[in-house]
Amino acid sequence: MTSGGIRFKAWAAAACALFGGAAWVSTAWANPQPGQLNMTRGVTEWSSEPYFLNNVALGVCIVIGVLVFGAMFIAMFRFRKSRGAVAEKWSHNTMLEVVWTTIPVIILIILAWMATGGLTSFADTTGSQMTVKVTGYQWKWRYDYVDYQGKAIDKVGFMSKLDEQSNETRQLDSGLDPRAVKVGDENTYLLNVDKPLVVPVDTKIRFVITAGDVIHSWWVPALGWKMDAIPGIVNAAWTNIKVPGTYRGQCAELCGQDHGFMPIVVKALPKAEFARWLAQQEAATKAPPATPATPMPAKASTAAAPANPAAKTAGKQG
Repeated sequence: MTSGGIRFKAWAAAACALFGGAAWVSTAWANPQPGQLNMTRGVTEWSSEPYFLNNVALGVCIVIGVLVFGAMFIAMFRFRKSRGAVAEKWSHNTMLEVVWTTIPVIILIILAWMATGGLTSFADTTGSQMTVKVTGYQWKWRYDYVDYQGKAIDKVGFMSKLDEQSNETRQLDSGLDPRAVKVGDENTYLLNVDKPLVVPVDTKIRFVITAGDVIHSWWVPALGWKMDAIPGIVNAAWTNIKVPGTYRGQCAELCGQDHGFMPIVVKALPKAEFARWLAQQEAATKAPPATPATPMPAKASTAAAPANPAAKTAGKQG
């Protein structure tokens, strides 16, 4: 992947190491964790771009902050009136004004060029090996598998909504403990779903994202991006997950009263395992519906009943 951001990585990384120090040292968690200060590094081919650009911008801000506040505090304490300091009479310095205008402009141009390179690489969905349609509804997601490895996928899709345990726990006066909602050792209260989106690793996946009612936003931090889901508009994005695992996210657009109960779960599987899962899903959609059992006919009577019981009685009396 070629971009302005990547070409500047060596230079900017050195600048970050020199000026930022430990200010942005963080863990490499894929999913955000309590107490995490920095952005999520991510697990995809592209997620390193926003993580890197964030660190560069943070380094620039730290350097500027140190210089500005350092000069301010030096002026306040060293050159104060109580120490006999006398204010200068000049009000303009052309050279100084040129310097402190030119340097910020250069910094902004460099950051804009790097960010533009990252965005153009993110917008390029050509060469995708898989397409998934994502549709947001109040308050659930629908996933439809369109194609994989050049072959169309027929009728593989499902709704994904908040898992039942979280849904029961969130009800008023439920008496259930949110800390008890777990998958293994991970607390998944309001972060788990009944049916996750299953995708393969080492595959460029194109997402086409829209909505069926109001604006939503599909966001999984480990993928490194989020994309608005807008009714009547189809947005596109791509990802290439490098590490198998389960990655969680949420709707990032205020979409109604249950906005906070609209999680996203992406389950990334090795290619062989995903191929088996996809084959099972396709087989399930092609299986013929079960035929209801045919009721057994009633046993015929050995003697035919007379059509008119009254006539039978009259015959006996005669």
